[in-house]
Amino acid sequence: MRNLASLTCFFLLQALGSFYFIHESLKNIHQFDFKAKKFKKVVGRETCSETLESTPMLEKEKFPQDYFPECKWSRKGFIRTRWALADCAFDLVNIHLFHDASNLVAWEKSPSVYSGTRQKALGYVLDRIMDQRYEKLPVFVFGDFNFRLDSKLVIESLCSTATMQTVRAADTNEVDKLIFRESDNDRKVVLQLEKKLFNYVNQDVFRENNGTSLLEFDKELSVFKDRLHELEISFPPSYPYSEDCNQGKQYMNTRCPAWCDRILMSPVARDLVLKPENEDKSIVYDNIGPNVCMGDHKPVFLSFRITAGAVMSWEMLPKGGEHIP
Repeated sequence: MRNLASLTCFFLLQALGSFYFIHESLKNIHQFDFKAKKFKKVVGRETCSETLESTPMLEKEKFPQDYFPECKWSRKGFIRTRWALADCAFDLVNIHLFHDASNLVAWEKSPSVYSGTRQKALGYVLDRIMDQRYEKLPVFVFGDFNFRLDSKLVIESLCSTATMQTVRAADTNEVDKLIFRESDNDRKVVLQLEKKLFNYVNQDVFRENNGTSLLEFDKELSVFKDRLHELEISFPPSYPYSEDCNQGKQYMNTRCPAWCDRILMSPVARDLVLKPENEDKSIVYDNIGPNVCMGDHKPVFLSFRITAGAVMSWEMLPKGGEHIP
């Protein structure tokens, strides 16, 4: 029985966690109980780790296994919490979507097969959090979306004057690597592409002007343009940074740099952020630690002011002294 329980727990395991820090000056904080379908007052500090599967204070799901059959033990999914702060109620959804398993497969067509998998998974999350089970509130969706630049189009742009050499494995005849060389200049290698190698000759293109010249190849969010919004991106691609503590601005030669880490919002949440009283200088969407090593992902943040009473769900607030210990 113990082994069966451990196996069940393994199947439910999800590589997501969230920390929520609330300033001590805020006194009237409520968190939603998804089982009781009402808010409860937050008092003190609470930690949920081994009890994540059973706590009613969040909604947590893994994606169906058939969404990404290449990865048998995928831990991707989402965690949703609901909060009421200063008479303003909203959802926070931490998400982790599927990655590109092979640079070579991603290159094969535009958009890539991986882009389609992420689109399906994100659509699943939006349908779940915006269904009829609970009252609809402003939604902020954040995390590692694994959004990638359109590989085929961006490589064609970066290597527009290069010729391509295909190298196949001797035993299987499958494509093992692609080498793009300049037509002249001693046929200098511009890009070498393998399953887990993206070795481009000039990384500065991803850093100059925060890489914004490549945003035209960032297309995955456009499918959801009526359901999700994002503030203007003014920071470099957030992945894959070197994990060498002395190379804080250097990208690894594993994947094409991309804006994987994002903060998105529903139309009502966008209106909450962009209210007239929110002056431009009070809204910041940026990355953290631009010049220091933060791991392979640079975290991103969104800072803005919430007006008291902006969006309230009065009927779900506790009428008495219910609270979270």
